[in-house]
Amino acid sequence: MMKKYIIALLVAAAIGNTAKAQKQAYETTVDGVKVIVQPSGNDIVEVQTIIKGGVQNYPATKAGIESLAMSALTECGTLKHDKNSFKDELDKVSATVYGSSNKNYSVVRMNCIKGDFDIVWPLYVEAIIQPKFDEKEFTRIKQDAINNLKQEDSQPDNAIDKYADKVAFAGTNYAKDPSGTVPIITALTPAETKAYYQSILTKSRLVIVVVADLDQAAIEAKVKAMLSGIKQGQSFAFKKSTFRTDKNSIAVEKRDLATNYVEGIASGPAAGTPDFNAFNVAMRIFSNMHFLEVRTNNGLSYAPQAWFSAGQTSTARFSVSTTEPDKYIAVFDKLVDKIKREGFKPEDVADMKVTYLTGFYYKNETNSAQASSIAANEVLHDNWKRSLTLVDDVKKLTPDDVSNAFRKYINNIVWVYQGDPKKVNQLLYINGTLHNGENPVTH
Repeated sequence: MMKKYIIALLVAAAIGNTAKAQKQAYETTVDGVKVIVQPSGNDIVEVQTIIKGGVQNYPATKAGIESLAMSALTECGTLKHDKNSFKDELDKVSATVYGSSNKNYSVVRMNCIKGDFDIVWPLYVEAIIQPKFDEKEFTRIKQDAINNLKQEDSQPDNAIDKYADKVAFAGTNYAKDPSGTVPIITALTPAETKAYYQSILTKSRLVIVVVADLDQAAIEAKVKAMLSGIKQGQSFAFKKSTFRTDKNSIAVEKRDLATNYVEGIASGPAAGTPDFNAFNVAMRIFSNMHFLEVRTNNGLSYAPQAWFSAGQTSTARFSVSTTEPDKYIAVFDKLVDKIKREGFKPEDVADMKVTYLTGFYYKNETNSAQASSIAANEVLHDNWKRSLTLVDDVKKLTPDDVSNAFRKYINNIVWVYQGDPKKVNQLLYINGTLHNGENPVTH
């Protein structure tokens, strides 16, 4: 009881802080670009310029080009500063400026002390507007990217994730790996990558998030000056798709590993839809139950995982490393069947709602995390205010909402397997997760 009481107090405090922030947060439009401002109540400035699209921006034959371009913005210098002098200027005031990308969007972010904002902002604008793509430095970051790809492929946890994406999303944008492949990265040139970056740096793709205590007029003036160097571009729409499969399947890849790796992908609600929050809570409860059954009760894996992956295409995922894959699927099937029959316990739903909200607000204590949350909600949900209203949305969820969301989406699963093919009976995975004559819930 004491633990629940303490958690409840933490959530209450977070709600109070969020309510204050919510009154002050606002959006404005500068030259057609949405700018979202969250006053911070501290002396830190976080700015994130979002380029929407992610994997929908490039063909599969150019996967990795956006990620490399984002690295090049600060790692290859600008027209005014070479790489070293650019970083030296930032180091003088302990500021950061860098770019990164994921499947849904790219972000160029800056973080500094409020008193140094006028020093760091011009450097930030340089990186976005005037990147040099110096050939020598580009060769260096390209080799770094290649080394990272090889390292990731040698790590079974990363390899199974990428294999699952490749199989489950075959023929769609989400099959593309933002990091690319070794052959694609090897072939990219500075000129081609710079031209690609310039093609996606358009006002039509941008959202700018500011978490700082800065005057609105000052923010708008600086953003307007930066945007003067960016073209409007063609109208852009962020594309969302729903993952569904009409049958269970398994793809097997032989790998010489100490153990075997299994991952499954099932459907999930799209961001911005009514089922999203309920399913998010459902998968968190299921993750705990999955861990208890697979590891604690049956000793089949050291670190079994289950999670909800939200994005352009949202899915539920299940992952395990095990020497006994056939026993794992039996335990998994039995657990899913039980939940579909009985639903989640009301006390488990109540506890997870509190735990989820406490974790959400705890993670969003920094300016950077708040900006990232606002950006993700704006791009994925078309609603940046969700990052401020989540507590009310989750509080409204009932045990039936959460149980029905699980029943609705956890049906047919695409499984992938890496390891010893002789250790897995594929029919056990193909036969599905419902037994005893039950019919799957369709959606």
